[in-house]
Amino acid sequence: MSSLDMTGVLVISLAAVAAPIAAASVARVARVPNVVLEILLGVLVGPVVLGWVQVDELVNAVSEFGLAMLMFMAGFEIDFQRVKGRPIRMAALGWFVSFGVGMAIGLALFGFTTLAQVVGLCMTTTALGTILPMLRDSGALATPFGNRVLAIGALGEFGPIVAMAFIFSEDEKWHTVVVIALFTLIALTAATMAARPRHPRLAHLVTATMTTSGQLGVRIVMFVLMLMLWLAASFRLDVLLGAFTAGIVIRLAVKSGPEEEQELVTSKLDAIGFGFLIPFFFVVSGVKLDLKAMFADPGSLLLIPLFLLLFLLVRGLPSLLLARRDPDVRPGEDRAVALFTAAALPLIVVITNTGVGAGVMSTATAAAIVTAGVFSVMIYPLVALRLYRAAEQKCEDLPA
Repeated sequence: MSSLDMTGVLVISLAAVAAPIAAASVARVARVPNVVLEILLGVLVGPVVLGWVQVDELVNAVSEFGLAMLMFMAGFEIDFQRVKGRPIRMAALGWFVSFGVGMAIGLALFGFTTLAQVVGLCMTTTALGTILPMLRDSGALATPFGNRVLAIGALGEFGPIVAMAFIFSEDEKWHTVVVIALFTLIALTAATMAARPRHPRLAHLVTATMTTSGQLGVRIVMFVLMLMLWLAASFRLDVLLGAFTAGIVIRLAVKSGPEEEQELVTSKLDAIGFGFLIPFFFVVSGVKLDLKAMFADPGSLLLIPLFLLLFLLVRGLPSLLLARRDPDVRPGEDRAVALFTAAALPLIVVITNTGVGAGVMSTATAAAIVTAGVFSVMIYPLVALRLYRAAEQKCEDLPA
């Protein structure tokens, strides 16, 4: 350990500390999501500006764990009891429409190439982890409106992860289908077992060690995460699929326990994920963002407003049209649903990083699409919240 250069880790950790402080400082002017500030601070401390951080082996390893934790938490946030039925069916239909339109636009922009598929996939994501805190803080999450956005966000995370397995797989497509089907079978088995009541002795041990150094519940969670990552890697699938699945399995397991335990486990996972690993990943993503290449290429700069609009067209428009057919969505809420749906950042970072690593996307194009994603989570959710509150107020003003 003494031979490792810890400077980069130290600076990244400091940037992670600075992000929520900065968010609180500008809150009166504008509500900026932490993830946006983390990426911007990463740009600041990275090679583009100050040059304090270089992505070495240690920084990259911690960042990869942060990415896995991000996908785990995205899966963990999904409450199937709340989104089952019409919400998940309409969300699935909306995502497949977005996928078809996104791929068509990708082909129109870049021809029949892998780059076209990667770009098209970027337009099918929804920043579930970014918009959920906003929904929770506004009180909208526990409403039919919140259930619709939650279902849409779940498909906007899960769909692109599965699609990535096909786009970046080096195997034949039929082999990928078989492998994903086998992995899904294992995941469903694990989910079924997780939802069952626990053995009384195990339940007692989990509860008894929750406030001690034993922390059995958290250790089991980490084991399940590592197991699903290992299974996904063994099947030559993207490990993000394993992380997302682990989050779903653990959610079901936690829901089967007492409410007090649910709150404790959730708070501890939030601390591990959002306290260190996830902000570390986003700061490193900012460090890797090649803004110099983007500014040197005028064509890349034009991609920023283009993709900001495309997120709204490809992802938001299908949700808008479907929301207008949903009897549980009140008048005026349909536009808010569309804008929440069009907020797309975390997975864009993942997809573009993978595209750059595979050699199919330039760093300039990746930086432009990520920058558009940054603007999307800064603009669309804030406008969506105002529209939601206006619709809520309008309904309250109507005579009973």
